[in-house]
Amino acid sequence: MQRRAFLGGIAAIAATGLAGCSATTNSSYFASAYAGMSDGEYTLPKIPVSKVPAEFRRQVVDYDTPHKPGTIIVDTPNRHLYLVQEDGKALRYGIGVGRDGFRWSGTARVGWKRKWPTWTPPEPMIRRQPELAKYRGGMEPGLHNPLGARALYLMRGGRDTGYRLHGTPQWQSIGKAVSSGCIRLMNQDVVDLYNRVEPGAKVVVLQG
Repeated sequence: MQRRAFLGGIAAIAATGLAGCSATTNSSYFASAYAGMSDGEYTLPKIPVSKVPAEFRRQVVDYDTPHKPGTIIVDTPNRHLYLVQEDGKALRYGIGVGRDGFRWSGTARVGWKRKWPTWTPPEPMIRRQPELAKYRGGMEPGLHNPLGARALYLMRGGRDTGYRLHGTPQWQSIGKAVSSGCIRLMNQDVVDLYNRVEPGAKVVVLQG
């Protein structure tokens, strides 16, 4: 949801990790993935999963990639995020990506992660949307916060890129190009990803 300057000169890596990818739905395993859930002082509402296209629901897929297990691969064109697993598998999540003019590609690392994060719009966003100036000091966590229930903060070269992998209360936006560069997941999915990923994990974002 933030800066565009990151990785402007990085070459496209669209072919990385995609060869041989085919979906194998494991719907029974994730049958209750989108139920309402208590999470600290908040209760995430149930997502009407029947209204979410099947390709954007969490599932295990076959995934042929040279990247090591634990790597996150963001397939911007197809609106999927893959968490690489052992034995040629990956856990796939549906995502929302940057809209035209705000997409980026390259590699980063998960610097740190937060439960129920505060959202602080960057100055360029406030200039585009002056009504956000009231959140210059940060928007309190909660069910309506744009970062949702979790955020993983991306770094490169020891610096915060300004980009996040984060949740969203707007489950209808998954599969669409809607953000200012950040990658969004349904709240239940970002909670699941948060629990599986540690700081330092490699993140590969494919060109959209």
